[in-house]
Amino acid sequence: MGGFFAVASKEDCVFDMFFGTDYHSHLGTRRAGMAVYDEKSGINRAIHNIENSPFRTKFEKDINEMHGNLGIGCISDYEPQPLIVRSHHGTFAITTVGKINNMEQLVTDIFKSGNTHFLEMSGGDINATELVAAIINQRDNIVEGIKYAQEVIDGSMTIIILTSKGIYVARDKMGRTPVAIGRKDGAYCACFEAFAYLNLGYTELRQLGPGEIAVITPDAVVTLAKPGTEMKICTFLWVYYGYPSSSYEGISVEKMRYNCGALLAKRDDVTPDIVAGVPDSGIAHAVGYANESGIPYSRPFIKYTPTWPRSFMPTIQSKRNLIAKMKLIPVHDLIKDKKLLLIDDSIVRGTQLGETTEFLYQSGAKEVHIRPACPPIMYGCKYLNFSRSTSEMDLISRRVIAEKEGDDVSEDVVREYTNPDSDRYAYMNEEIRKKLGFTSLRYHRLDDLIESVGLDRSKLCTYCWDGRE
Repeated sequence: MGGFFAVASKEDCVFDMFFGTDYHSHLGTRRAGMAVYDEKSGINRAIHNIENSPFRTKFEKDINEMHGNLGIGCISDYEPQPLIVRSHHGTFAITTVGKINNMEQLVTDIFKSGNTHFLEMSGGDINATELVAAIINQRDNIVEGIKYAQEVIDGSMTIIILTSKGIYVARDKMGRTPVAIGRKDGAYCACFEAFAYLNLGYTELRQLGPGEIAVITPDAVVTLAKPGTEMKICTFLWVYYGYPSSSYEGISVEKMRYNCGALLAKRDDVTPDIVAGVPDSGIAHAVGYANESGIPYSRPFIKYTPTWPRSFMPTIQSKRNLIAKMKLIPVHDLIKDKKLLLIDDSIVRGTQLGETTEFLYQSGAKEVHIRPACPPIMYGCKYLNFSRSTSEMDLISRRVIAEKEGDDVSEDVVREYTNPDSDRYAYMNEEIRKKLGFTSLRYHRLDDLIESVGLDRSKLCTYCWDGRE
């Protein structure tokens, strides 16, 4: 994923940019960066690896050396950014949030138009933000370049560009990710997470619409391209990505998760001793379930945070599983001889939740009932970097389907497995339950999930669950 915080202020903006960016640390695990424009010194930038350290500790020295009234900061899951680019548009800094599916074709097209090279990152990939900058530079001005990038990119891309005159902010074409605008005396800001500006003295101005392009200066926020009429915001923002204090399109993350848990409880027929959530994103879902069902909420295991200030996750899956397990400390007195109902935000590969269930049994649990807060994930996300898996066979749901139907399964058959009232869905559910050792398994239904959000289904992206774009 990734997050950003941009500030245009009549005074020095570095303090707001620094802490506003830090408030997005839950959205990325690999890289972070800041760039600030000063009239005397131009654009000054810093980028650091944040895999093993919090954002603040890596940038404390930089903020004492940065000065200016226009700035952008970002948390990135993969690409080093912001990048500083010099082109016929002048010198600018750029950061992006999104995913490009047709990168190779776009690179080929740009080579044909005269671009000489792209710098490869350590993994051999091209930096998606550099590619976006190259696309923008194909047009006569920045606004037309952003429009062109939104047209040719297959996927999703929110773009923030820092120039000497102001900050261009463009929400992705279908509004799959949010852009919130805040204001206070003498300053405006733009960010992914609206709560990020609250403690910095800003109040809500508005949110950009899908595909909207605006320029932010210390004096105003001016729309340069009107928003589109269609929106497909990512539903998984509420289920998992979003911080509890976040809200998108006016819908609170915490409240939506309570709603999720309540609707899960209304459809359930088990009678556990306690209800618990997998820290951190499963907690609010579990509170909603407990409030609705009347079954006590408890914390049978605690996430160890003193030396795990952020969710560092290595690229090697076996190490990811080990670290996820190391963070959860069981409270044996709340587990032994208890029937537990456990809510997690989702089941992707299934390995971590299977191991969590195993250590609950080892700690004396009599039963472990699992209630994911969303439906089975059936498709790899095409629009956000939810997972960098190279194959949908990494998903436990698709592995179970392949074992039953063979590798060459038709799309129509896969769609049957997304129907919670079908025999194929029931078979998949039972096979996953057995593979992961749960006492029982009941996923959240998609119709209930949509009701939990409260927006019209036409405005929500549900691709990872039902393949609908």
